[in-house]
Formats: sequence, C-alpha cells, structure tokens
Amino acid sequence: MAVNEEFTGNLIQKLEELFDVSLKLTVPDEPSVDPMITVGKFGDYQCDNTMKPWSKLKGKSTTTQFTNSLAIGQAIVTNLPTSEMVESCSVTGPGYINVVLSTKWIAKSIESMLINGIHTWAPTLSVKRAVVDFSSPNIAKKMHVGHLRSTIIGDTIARMLEYSKVEVLRRNHVGDWGTQFGMIIEYLFEEFPDSDSVPRHQLKIFSCFTDNQMQNVKRIQTLRKRHKRLWSVFRVEILFTARFGLRFEKPAEKNVPRFINAFKSSLKKRLQDPSDACKDRWWCFTYDTTDMAALWYRLNEEKAEWIIYVTDAGQQEHFARFFKVARNAGWLPENDKTYPRASNVTFGVVNGEDGKRFRGRGKEAVSLTDLLDEAKTRSKAALIERGKVKEWTPKKLDQTAEAVGYGAVKYADLKNNRSTSYVFNFDKMLDDKGDTAVYLLYAYARICSVIEKSGKDMDELKKIGKLALDHAEERALGLHLIRFAETVNVGHIFGGPNPPLMTRPIRSLKPNIY
Repeated sequence: MAVNEEFTGNLIQKLEELFDVSLKLTVPDEPSVDPMITVGKFGDYQCDNTMKPWSKLKGKSTTTQFTNSLAIGQAIVTNLPTSEMVESCSVTGPGYINVVLSTKWIAKSIESMLINGIHTWAPTLSVKRAVVDFSSPNIAKKMHVGHLRSTIIGDTIARMLEYSKVEVLRRNHVGDWGTQFGMIIEYLFEEFPDSDSVPRHQLKIFSCFTDNQMQNVKRIQTLRKRHKRLWSVFRVEILFTARFGLRFEKPAEKNVPRFINAFKSSLKKRLQDPSDACKDRWWCFTYDTTDMAALWYRLNEEKAEWIIYVTDAGQQEHFARFFKVARNAGWLPENDKTYPRASNVTFGVVNGEDGKRFRGRGKEAVSLTDLLDEAKTRSKAALIERGKVKEWTPKKLDQTAEAVGYGAVKYADLKNNRSTSYVFNFDKMLDDKGDTAVYLLYAYARICSVIEKSGKDMDELKKIGKLALDHAEERALGLHLIRFAETVNVGHIFGGPNPPLMTRPIRSLKPNIY
C-alpha cells in the first residue's frame, strides 16, 4: 500500500505515518503503541517499536504468531507501506529496525524546496496561536549581559513558531515597579529638584541609596508611593529592539489589574481543598496576582493555545506552583501535553571569566550597551586587520562589524545547552576558527564567492538543473539539509537533554570549504 508522498519537511513525522500504518497491521490488538522514530546509529533513522509490543504479547495467555521481538520487527518491515522515500529497511539485534532513505528522494526533495521555497519545509504544529513571554527585564536594574539569555532564546522560539505558521504574540512583561523604581524617582527629586532634564549617566540605578538609608521604614514608604504615580504612563524602550532587530508587541495586558475581579470568584469556587491558613484568602494560591491575571487574559481574551514563559532556572519552582494553581482552577488541563498549554522554558546563567554570575546590582556589573559596543569594536578591528578598510566604504565596514559582533554574541548563547551556565568570553566568540558565528559567516561568504565566480544564474539553474548526490559527502550534506524542519519543531526543547535551540544542525555540517 502506497502513502501520500508529498514531503512536508519533517522526516520523523513522515516516517511515523508509515510505521503507524504498519503497527496497526502487525499488532492490531495493541492500539496504544505509537511509532518511536529516532535518528539511527546504523541507518538514517531507527524504529524502536518491537520491545513494547512483545512485552505485552508474551505475557498474554492466548497464543501469538510471534516468538520474539525480532519476529515482530521483521513483520513490521513486511507490513510497511511502499514509499519512495525509503530505500531499504533491516532488522538487527533484538528487533531494531534500521531505515535508509532513498538518495534520489533526498535530492528530489531538495530540488522541490529550491524551486518552491524554504517555507514548504515548515513543520506542521497543532497549535495555531501562542504567546511567548520573554526578555522581561527588571526595569529598575541596569541591563547587563545576564539579560541576553531570555531575550535571545525567547526570540528564537518565537521565530521557530512563526516559521511553523503559528500566530505568535511576543510579550515583554517588564518587572519591578516596586521600591527599587521608587528609589530612582526619589533620587532624581533629591539630586535635581530644579531640573527638567537629567543626564543619562546620572541615573545610578540601585546604588542611589546606602544600606542604612534603606533600613528607614518611612523612607521605604515614600519610595513605594513615588513609583505608583508613574504606573499608568511609564513606557520602556528596550535596547534589544535597536541592536538585535527584535520585535516586541505592546502588552495587551497592560491594564490587567481590571481583569482580576473577572476571574476572582471563578477561581475561588474551583480551588480544591484550600488549606486552613488560606481558607478565606484565594490569593494565597496565586503566588502572584499579576501572573494569574495575565494568564486568564491570554487564555480567555487573546485565545492563546500555548503560553511559553522564558525565564532563568531560579523561577522554575514559582512557575510549577503557578501552573498547579491554574490546573486547580480548571484553566489548564491536567495533561501538560495537551492544549491549552503553559510551559516554562528555563536556562542557566551567564558567568564572567571569574566564574561568577553577572548581576545587575552594584558597580561591578558591566552594562549591556557597553558589552555590545565592545563586540562591534573588536569585530571592526579584525576586519581592518584583514584589509577590508581599503576595500569597503566606511558605512559597509561599520555595518559588517555590527552584524558580526552582534551575531557572535547571539550564536555564543544559542550554541550552549540552554539549561546550563556558560562563560562570556569575547575572544572565543569572535574567533574565526572553531564553533563560532564568525566561522559560519566566513563560510557563508566564501560559498557566495564561489557562486559569484561560477557566472551562473542560480534562479534559472534551480529550474533546469538536476541535483545528484553521487558522493557520500554530498549525500550526508543532503540528509542534514532535509532534517532542518524536524530541528525547527519547537516541541523538542521541552524534553530530552535540552539541546541547543538551532545551532546543532549547522555545526554538524561544517563542510570543508577552504
């Protein structure tokens, strides 16, 4: 039996469709067995669906046609639908099924993508609208390199979802409208009582007052009152927008306090078995009223099916409790794999070369603006050393230095396991050898140079040319390319060993273009 041969871009999904048909034919009495497809060790892919059916069948009193898991594996291969994408299947060991893809089919799929566009490889997700809550800096702190992770990771997740045709609402839920922000306002009143404008460098965040001053209860009350006067009018411009070209939408929940009463009574009724200490106080279960109000708004007003919060690992416990309250209230399903769904994507911290975490308090923290300026300056110096100052206009030199510098910072973050911490090091980030953005940019530039020197019209060649993957290295490259979509599938970032978000397939290629 043949199946639909249209390639949607996700190889694992296509193979799951094939093996699902075979499993239903091979073990019809075990409908709960889902295809288990992974990248293979002895083939392009591997199916591990023999052990589980055999463990169920051998324990039944009724007779079975299978004598062991190897026999089940052989039957699965026999019942596999005919497909031009599969060149061969073999069964090894106790029943592992190795799958080798057709080289001609790989070439044909790449040809189709070249003609019709990379969008044809977008993975198909069941969710249509998502909210990604990321960046969310503490606006009373000086921004530093530690603020990079949530912003870069969150933007990457948003882009992956958008590529997969999901409508994404990008949320920058800034925090700390409390005493800390009041400190800034009070400091300005005291230091510049007659001035309407204050030099930016005079805004000494978090170091405005001494520890002794902050012990004064009356002073604390004054600071808290100060910040409330700006609650409804203050707006924050995030430097990431200008430096990295990121998009943030104005949060629709900016007036979210007025929605609290809308869900208060519902939440109080639906909570199960409240503790004695919180019996008459529903807010004891919310941990953060604003978070609960925002979640209610996103689910009921914005109709989001998936809300993703990108935070450091230190907030993991808060979100676990937060989601539990939402499930108790009936807002989220018990199964966290069905929709509507809320997820907390956590990450490790950024450390300095001394091994200590970058922090926003105190004078020791280097501002994020200075760090990005330094990345651009170093990139520009390297380009000048390579003689580009003689070849390029000052504008091109400046633009290239910015692209390389900022790209190096972003890549250095994304290449790391997101759950662990990493050391921020300019020399390693800007190295033109090894696992760096600079290496990849130079590789891309040289590929473009080869294309330019060929004198061929690439758009025309796409239409009339035929792709042949005759050599082993060519086939390996082609296989990596068609695995692009399954890497983009954001679902994998919530399970397994928390791999780097997008750089893994890029790094694994590294063709010898020199």
